Amino acid sequence: MSGSGLPADWDLEADVVVLGMGAAGCAAAIEAHDAGAQVLVLEKLAPEFAGGNTRVSGGAWFDNLAPERAAVYLNSLAGGFPLPQPVVQAWAHETARNTEWVEKTLGATTAAVGGAIGGTGPGMPAEFPELDGSDVYGGQIAVDGKLGSARLLHALHSTLASRRIEVRYSTPARSLVQDFSGTVLGVEAEAVDGATLRVRARRGVILATGGFEANADMVRDYLRFPQTLTWGSPYNTGDGHRMAQKAGADLWHMDNMMSIEGFAVPGYESGFYARFSYRKGFIYIDSDGKRCVDELPRTGHGNALIHGSYEHVPVRRLHAVFDEATRLSGPISPNGDMLAVGWNVLIEGYQWSPDNSAEVEKGWLRKAGTLEELAAELDVDPANLIRSVARYNAACAAGEDEQFGRRADTLDALGDGPYYAFTSAPMVAWSNGGPRRDEHCRVLDPFGATLGSLYAAGSVSSTYSWCKDGGMHIGDALAFGRIAGRHAATASTTGASR
Repeated sequence: MSGSGLPADWDLEADVVVLGMGAAGCAAAIEAHDAGAQVLVLEKLAPEFAGGNTRVSGGAWFDNLAPERAAVYLNSLAGGFPLPQPVVQAWAHETARNTEWVEKTLGATTAAVGGAIGGTGPGMPAEFPELDGSDVYGGQIAVDGKLGSARLLHALHSTLASRRIEVRYSTPARSLVQDFSGTVLGVEAEAVDGATLRVRARRGVILATGGFEANADMVRDYLRFPQTLTWGSPYNTGDGHRMAQKAGADLWHMDNMMSIEGFAVPGYESGFYARFSYRKGFIYIDSDGKRCVDELPRTGHGNALIHGSYEHVPVRRLHAVFDEATRLSGPISPNGDMLAVGWNVLIEGYQWSPDNSAEVEKGWLRKAGTLEELAAELDVDPANLIRSVARYNAACAAGEDEQFGRRADTLDALGDGPYYAFTSAPMVAWSNGGPRRDEHCRVLDPFGATLGSLYAAGSVSSTYSWCKDGGMHIGDALAFGRIAGRHAATASTTGASR
């Protein structure tokens, strides 16, 4: 025994050890504490970066109007990738408690979010209104009714502090400690000074370590993208996934994700969100210079109905080509006063120029006087590019895009030069798959058995097997974070001395 009364090979102990402090980790820690457990949170990053994608997301959750209908909607969203019904039922009932929990437990003021890019105007409708159960979707709710600026995360972290829940920053978990039966006893982490820190978890370890979108190997293996480009935290490197796999966990829906249009620029680890919010005078061309997609399909959070089935969008590297009028109409990448989300906006503090001129000067947006010159810049066939623009402009004049079915109200023709372009790659906002878990968030092995006292919640193992609506990522993290915290707090004592 050590002088502190702990086993000689344990440096610390707690009833529940939570790894990560985004929405899921914080909710788990708060709920476990309020259920009477002693809680310790280990966070990989320093305070100014902590919180995973919750720090840089919109921070809103969907308004679940009726749990029974919510279960129907989730089953519809899952499509051909069905989920275990106990998980569906837990999700349906617990997400309906999110607003009350944020108000009563966090003490935050909440309100509905408007539908425009900055969170104003009519409320946000369901993104898949054609699916059974979509009537349950009551829009999105956020702290103060506003998207972004880490409002939800600040409320969560303030609640951790007010409850005096111990947090150790800059202390990444490296592996799970198990006994000979495979039961998880605790965690090995790396202390600030680089030393190994062995932490015993008497009742449970909760993985809330985020996704794997910043892990290039995992992105290639599971999402099938040859490159890695993240919109959120560049530190979401699949740590929890790998620890769980080493401990014997099974995996579910590892190919599911939410991707958005974005592009990389020198000096920034995460990408910039690309959104033509004002004039729509642009097309996407492939590496051969040909227009190849409907640039503005009606999408949900990462999926669109294309050719009769729901497909991930975007999934291709494309060149965006636009004209001078579109360049002058407004920033290609939204600023914080428009949409206060994304790593480069909130953490790096970058402010995109209103007319994109600064980014043209930096070379982030390519400029050419003619389409032939632009084709040379992009290394594409100039004849194909010229034909593509001419065919698109003809569609604009006719008011109908027979080639790809782009909506008539988005058909703004490209004018004369100069022309501009950037190369867009699928930018992964969230990965969704991870260690398979049950309705109590207990991690399962390939045969359906639990790994003792190991839990998972949030993007490390989100519920969504295919489609997901707005506010469902945060809604899922809050709901299953609470479930994991409650269950772990009341679990039988584990982690005997080694």
